Parts: sequence; C-alpha cells; structure tokens
Amino acid sequence: MICLVQTSNDQLAILGGQPTRSELLPYGRQWIDDTDIESVIQTLKSPFLTQGPRIKEFENSVAQYVGAKYAVSFSNGTAALHGACFAAGIGEGDEVITTPMTFAASANCVRYCGGTVVFADIESDTYNIDKFKIKSLLTPKTKAIIPVDFTGQPADMDEIMELARDRNLVVIEDAAHSLGADYKGRKVGSIADMTMFSFHPVKHVTTGEGGIITTNSLEYYEKLLLFRSHGITRDKDLLEHKNEGDWYYEMHELGFNYRITDIQAALGSSQLSKLDGFVARRKAIAQQYNEAFAMNATLITPFQKSDRESSWHLYIIQLKLDELKVGRKEVFDALRKENIGVNVHYLPVHYHPYYKNLGYEKGIADVAETLYQGIISLPLFPAMLDSDIQDVVNAVEKVLGYYRRT
Repeated sequence: MICLVQTSNDQLAILGGQPTRSELLPYGRQWIDDTDIESVIQTLKSPFLTQGPRIKEFENSVAQYVGAKYAVSFSNGTAALHGACFAAGIGEGDEVITTPMTFAASANCVRYCGGTVVFADIESDTYNIDKFKIKSLLTPKTKAIIPVDFTGQPADMDEIMELARDRNLVVIEDAAHSLGADYKGRKVGSIADMTMFSFHPVKHVTTGEGGIITTNSLEYYEKLLLFRSHGITRDKDLLEHKNEGDWYYEMHELGFNYRITDIQAALGSSQLSKLDGFVARRKAIAQQYNEAFAMNATLITPFQKSDRESSWHLYIIQLKLDELKVGRKEVFDALRKENIGVNVHYLPVHYHPYYKNLGYEKGIADVAETLYQGIISLPLFPAMLDSDIQDVVNAVEKVLGYYRRT
C-alpha cells in the first residue's frame, strides 16, 4: 500500500528545500529487456532490415491480439492516422469531428487530406469526446468521426458507431493511448472502421517510433497498404497494364513512404508478448495512486466507467484550483523541482497558432478549456518501482499541502 510518508524537511525544493528525489522520474519510459534486444540483433543479422518478413509477422500478431482481420503498420502513429484518413476518402469540403483534448495529430491528419476539422467538446468526467456534442455538430458535410481514447479509457464507441452507421460515416478510433484496453468485453482495435495504435517509447509497447491501423475491411486494408509505400503495388491482381516481369510495379495513388522497418517490427513483436503484463502493472500503479489520493481535497482522481477497462497510458489529476493559493503552473514547477517529471496532456488543439490562424477561437469547447487549466499528468510506466510511486505521492502531498488554502 502506498501512503503519505512524512519527511523531516517539508520545505519545497523550489523554495530551497530538499527535493523528494535525487534524480528526475519521467512521466513515461519504455521497458526494454534482453529478449527485446536479442530479437533486434537477430533481425540485424538477417537478410532483411526493411520490407522483410518481420513486418507481416508483427502486423498479424497485433491483429490477432485485438481481434481484427487486418493490420497495416506505419513509420509512426501520425502517419497511420494520415493513412486512415486517405483510406476513408477524406478530402476538400469534408468535415471530420474530433476532440480538442488530444495531441495535434488527431486533427492534423484531417488537414493533411484537405478536410475541415470540427471540434466537439468532452465529457466532464472521463475527458473523452462527448457523444451528444458529436451529434449536435453533424452536417451534410460530415465525412468521419475520430474519437480519441484519452488516457487509455475507451470512448463511447457503441453510441459513436451507431451515429456513424445511421449517416454512412467512417469512424477512425485514435487508440494511441488504449492498446490493451477493453470495451464492454472486447479489445479495442476491432470496433471502429479503423483503429490507430502508437508505438512511441512512452506507449504500452514500443518500436522506437511506429504506428499501426487495424481494420476488418479488405477495402481499407488494400488502400492502407498502397498509401504507405508511395502508392505503388506489385500485386498482379491490381496491375492495370501487362505484367512485364517480376520487376514490374505500378503507382496507382500519390502515396507516401511511411513504411516501418523489420528492425522496428522485431522489437514490436517482442514487446507485444509482454503487453498484458505491462497493462496489469499500469493498472496496479493507477490503483495505488487512487488509494493514496482518495482523501486529498485539492485534487480529483480519474473517473472510470464500469463497462470498460482502461489500459492507463496516462494518470491525470485535476487540481481543485479554488482550494489552492496558486495556479497549475506553480504546482507543476514545484513538482518538477521535487524531481517528479510531471507533464500536461494536452494543450487543446484549437489553442495552437496554426488552428487559431484557421479561425478557431477559444470558447468552442468550454469543458475542455476549463479542464486544461488544472490538469497534470503524473509518472506512470510499468518499470516504476513501488518506491517511485511513493515518491510521487509524497511530492504531490508535499506541494499541494503547502499551496492549499487554509
């Protein structure tokens, strides 16, 4: 059990006191072991460093794990989202609804294809996109919906899929945070038309950089394959002209070079075998945080719906700013000085200058904008020791206790 441990020096480090830790604890970090390293070494010694068999092996493993028919890997998660928007046929004049409480890539992928981003506000409890706000923003121009499983908790996919089916819309689930999560007894990855997972080092498993789209649609699968490799195909069944020999290929679309390598895929396959253990540890850390902060009157712990299981990419506390003498920045800076590598996820997408210059203004997502003022992400990754968790709890209690209104 993690609990508050009183120290002999309660003076904040930012004010000259002794830090809670001697070294910085990051908010997220990969966990690579000898089996991962050996898998990569074997691939480095093989004939194929890219465009070889390890890629398909990795894709098949991911598809099998989430219960999807197909998977197409990409060089990163953003590239995968771009590919999904291409496969969905998004173009000039099309509107795509997504959440502002996400990383910019969830919206940028729409812009890459010439589409218009429409931001729907979020639920005040889960911080996920609000299905009722989605419905109110639907127009004849709406082409797709991109829900984001924020922090690892799946969005309300049944209701979102129903909205989409009634209007012939495409649903691209941004599941960068939710590999290994469960939604009503199903693994995330087989529910939406297309689902994106990220393999950045802070995610559940890593390929260094990398991403993947899972889908049950053969049509989307073939488009994704084409798009990630220059729009070029060697598939004899798809060639439009006479096949002149084994060397022959054709470019059918203006695609991109978004391929992942066999080196990355080898690491990903090894990491994937540990996914359930990684997720279990993340859940255990989140539970320890929940218990430790249950009686803290200056913060709100994450709310979880009972019909789904988060895979806990992030653990976000919401500060009760009316209970504190300072704002989020002062708390953030103080925790960093305690060597707790807190972070903030995320600056609402429409706050970025690029989107501001497109005409998006503050005030279009009141819940997300209010939430942003008081959220802080605490360290959460499987390799954390119980002593690390204890340090986080002690530092949070130390800082918030100092700044609490009396």
